[in-house]
Amino acid sequence: MKPLLFLTALIGLAACDTGVESRKEVVPPAEQPAPLAAVAPLAASGPAAALSPETDAGLQQAAAVVRLDQLSGQGPVAAKLFGTAGGDPAMNGLYVHIAFFQGPAEGWRVFRLGDVLDYRILAQRAGRLDLELEESTMDEASGRIGSRTRRIIVGWPIAADGSAPAEVTVTPAT
Repeated sequence: MKPLLFLTALIGLAACDTGVESRKEVVPPAEQPAPLAAVAPLAASGPAAALSPETDAGLQQAAAVVRLDQLSGQGPVAAKLFGTAGGDPAMNGLYVHIAFFQGPAEGWRVFRLGDVLDYRILAQRAGRLDLELEESTMDEASGRIGSRTRRIIVGWPIAADGSAPAEVTVTPAT
């Protein structure tokens, strides 16, 4: 079994595009990324400090964040869109949230927007966010998994006092 896997991988690699390096000539030199400068590895200058795992339960939730987008232009309130890993990754599994900072004592006011495969920010302005969502779907009759793309408008009022919104609306869009 292993020789067959090795042979399959070898054939797959042989079929890869070998002209990638030659494509550098197609991109104008001004648009080519600068080569990374060689940096010497660091040398230890003291004894190593051993770290123990953190035990704060809140860090488990923080570690589940797999995507973060800071939102700009939202007036005096800080806002972000973020996704946490969860559920069945074969059927969506990215829980998308929008959060507004209330203050040091209160923390963030968080609204869950949905469970999707991925999202893309199409546009943002004060009190509004246009999103494109990629989702898995299931045909109940056949049990087949499919996919769909849908768009939504996420809206909220911008408070004159700069406070976080008390509610967020989600509207289907085209």
